[in-house]
Amino acid sequence: MTTAVERFLKYVSYDTQSDEAYDTCPSTKKQLLLANELKRELEEMGASDVRMSKYGYLFARIPDNTDSTSAPQEAEASFSTASAHGASDVGQKATIPALGFISHIDTAPSLTGTNVKPRIVQAYDGKDIVLNAEKQIVMKVSEFPFLADLKGQDLIVTDGTTLLGADDKAGVAEIMTMAEYFLSHPEIPHGEICIGFTPDEEIGRGADRFDVKDFGAAVAYTVDGGPIGEIEYENFNAASGKVRIQGASIHPGDAKLKMKNAILIGMEFQSLLPVFENPMYTEGYEGFYHLDEMSGNVEEAQLNYIIRDHDHEKFEQKKKFFAEAADFLNRKYGKGTVIAEVTDSYYNMKEKIEPCMYLIDTAKEAMTACGIEPEVVPIRGGTDGARLSYMGLPCPNLCTGGYNYHGKYEFIPVDSLQKTAEILVEIGKQFAALAE
Repeated sequence: MTTAVERFLKYVSYDTQSDEAYDTCPSTKKQLLLANELKRELEEMGASDVRMSKYGYLFARIPDNTDSTSAPQEAEASFSTASAHGASDVGQKATIPALGFISHIDTAPSLTGTNVKPRIVQAYDGKDIVLNAEKQIVMKVSEFPFLADLKGQDLIVTDGTTLLGADDKAGVAEIMTMAEYFLSHPEIPHGEICIGFTPDEEIGRGADRFDVKDFGAAVAYTVDGGPIGEIEYENFNAASGKVRIQGASIHPGDAKLKMKNAILIGMEFQSLLPVFENPMYTEGYEGFYHLDEMSGNVEEAQLNYIIRDHDHEKFEQKKKFFAEAADFLNRKYGKGTVIAEVTDSYYNMKEKIEPCMYLIDTAKEAMTACGIEPEVVPIRGGTDGARLSYMGLPCPNLCTGGYNYHGKYEFIPVDSLQKTAEILVEIGKQFAALAE
C-alpha cells in the first residue's frame, strides 16, 4: 500500500491553484490534471462507479460489504435512532447510512503553488526552522509558539517560496489512503463509502455544482481542517462586501471644494467600521470585517471585504452596519458616491449537524481509538461542508493535521498525515459496528 505521506508528496507536485477571475468550472484547467490522476488511481485500486463530471467533480464508491442495507438520504433517521437505543433495542440490525468523505483539490490563490519543493525536517529540534537560507526565510518559534509542542516529530515544510498545499491535498491523500485500505482488506466490515473530490473550494465555489444525489451519501465528513484531533461543526456565517466609490478628479491646484478623492473616501469608510472587529484582534466565536483588497485612484475606488460571525443575529447586525456606513458617506458627499453591496456566501452549519450529533460522537470515538485526543472547535472560516449541510448532506469537518495554511510557513507533521488516514478508516469501522 502507498502511505499517506507518499501520496501527499506526489500530489503537492501538481499546481492546482484556483482563480476567481475566471467564471469557468473548474476555474483553472490545471486542477483537472490532479483530478484525472486521482481518477486513474481510484480505478486502479478497484473503487466502484469512478466518475468525473464535466466540471471536475470526481466521485467514487466503495460498496457495503456487510449484511446490512446501506442507503442514502432516507437512512439517516433510522441510523440515528438505532445508534441512540442500540440495535438490540429496536429488534433488528440498524441500517448503515452511506458515508461520505470529501476534500478539495485546489489550493489557495494567495500564494503560488507552482514548483512546490517540500522538505522533511526529521526529528524537529524545537528551534527556528530555516526554510530558505538564500532568501533568509525562517519560520520562528517566537512567531509560531505551538512549534515547541511538535519537538521530535518529522515535519513537512516548504522552501519558503510557495505554499505547501496541505490545504487540502493532505485531506485528499488521507482519503485515498483510507480507500486503498478498505479495498485491500475486504475482510474488514464497512458500509457504503462515498468519495468526493471538488474543485474551486478556495474561491468559494466548491459546492456550486456538487450533485448531492449523484454523490449518494446520507451523511459525510469534509477532511479539510487543521491540527490533528480537531472536529468542527460550527463555522462562520459569511458574506462578501463590495464597496464602489465614485469620486471626482480635479487638478489639485484647483481642487478646493470640488475634488472628491475616492481613495480617501474609501479610507474613511474603513475608519467607520469597529476597530477591534478586525481579524487581527479576534478569536474563537468573535466575528469581524476584513478588508481583503483595495484599489483605485482619485476618480474611483473599490474595496472588497469579507464579513463573518458565528452568531446569526450579530452577523445580520454587521451587514446592516456595513450598509449604514455607506449611507452616512452618501449623506456627507452626495447620493451615489458610495455603493455598498453585500452577498451572503454560506451559513453556520451547526443547526444542520445538531439533529445528527452521532457524526461528532463517532469521530470522537474513532480518534480516541487511534490514540488521539479529540477537540471540538469552531471553524474560523468556512468549508464546503457548511454549504453541503444546507443542501441536504450533513457534513461536519475533520482535521487533516496541517498548520499555517495559505502561506509560505505552511507545514504538516508526518505523523498527523498518517494518523488522520487511520482515523478515517476507524470512522468507517465505527459506522459498521454501530449497526451490529
